[in-house]
Amino acid sequence: MTEFTPVASFLGGTMIGLAAVLLMAVHGRIAGMTGILTGLLPPLAADWAWRAAFIVGAIGAPALIVALAGRSAIAFEISMPALWLVAGGLLVGFGVHFASGCTSGHGVCGLARLSPRSMAATVTFMAATAATVFFVRHVLGGL
Repeated sequence: MTEFTPVASFLGGTMIGLAAVLLMAVHGRIAGMTGILTGLLPPLAADWAWRAAFIVGAIGAPALIVALAGRSAIAFEISMPALWLVAGGLLVGFGVHFASGCTSGHGVCGLARLSPRSMAATVTFMAATAATVFFVRHVLGGL
């Protein structure tokens, strides 16, 4: 069962929003994780340094919070076989490619800018998610 964590969720969302606003204000860039990561793959983008710093922060901040909370890790449970996770990751990768961006760029930054393209992409992401959940739970029997 998923825990109800409104305070932690609010703080996390606030930090994501603040990071997106700061990246736009300082570098004039959208905080889309796919685009940021792509610039770190060979050939490196000319502005690779801020991209690396952003990724280090995205990974390091949760690790710092866990350390400050006195825990050794964040507990989570995956009830799917590894093959399903890999398949899901590949499908998400294809979706990101065809949508020219991910939910962080379109959903967080694009919706905040009232971008019609991002609105269409986000509605498509959510519809595909709902259809996938329905299919897996009700057609395939929940696997």
